[in-house]
Amino acid sequence: MKYLKELEITRKAAGEAAKIIREFAANESFNVELKRKNDLVTDADLASENKILEIIKNEFPEDHFLAEESNTHSELPDGRVWIIDPIDGTTNFSHGFPPFCVSIGFWENKEPKVGLVLEVANDEWFWAVEGEGAWLGEERITISKTTDPSKSLIGTGFPYSQFELVDPYLKVLKNLMQKTHGIRRAGSAAYDLCCVASGRLDAFYEYGLNPWDIAAGMVIIKEAGGVYTDWTGEQNHLFGKRIITGNPALCKFLESELRACFDEEELKG
Repeated sequence: MKYLKELEITRKAAGEAAKIIREFAANESFNVELKRKNDLVTDADLASENKILEIIKNEFPEDHFLAEESNTHSELPDGRVWIIDPIDGTTNFSHGFPPFCVSIGFWENKEPKVGLVLEVANDEWFWAVEGEGAWLGEERITISKTTDPSKSLIGTGFPYSQFELVDPYLKVLKNLMQKTHGIRRAGSAAYDLCCVASGRLDAFYEYGLNPWDIAAGMVIIKEAGGVYTDWTGEQNHLFGKRIITGNPALCKFLESELRACFDEEELKG
């Protein structure tokens, strides 16, 4: 398997990070700070990120790193890049409310190659390697075949900082409530993408996302047979802060619904 070593190191790093996160959770001894409004960071985020970076850098010292708590990149570097979120769902974690995930993606030449999302509370390991399919543990997973919006379950994330977009977002929610089986919000985009990849959700959309929220999940989505775009149907999703993902039919449906409620500037960000 190509990228086998990268996968093995990703598993090791995620497992060690999860041990740290569980220790903090068990002791309830972590500090919570605000990076900006409603954007939290805890001691567990910092400690787990340091451990992930230590393990991966020990094996691949020349690679680039794009990690949530220590990132200095505003675009994806060329070559080999590790994109890391030590705890996706920090607000969930700080309240003892699952899911919260370790998310590690490996990209090469700006293409997704390896992705692993470990949902820590339930010890669910979602992973994928380019050309090898998508997996939950030892079970292969695929996206939903549901193409009828009226039979679909849609995932999203609620606004937590860009409150000027709340009104059009609520319009989308109102419309989707009437046109689908329902809307779900887990509080971790990495987990949401894995739910799409495994068919638990039929599609997903959100804005306000960063590369480390979705980089690993995008590998898993792709290998599970799904597609992803930004809100205009283009491919500016990794740094564009807006994503739609699922099967092609439901992605087109969501793009249409978003266009009906947001103006062009809001769609592009």
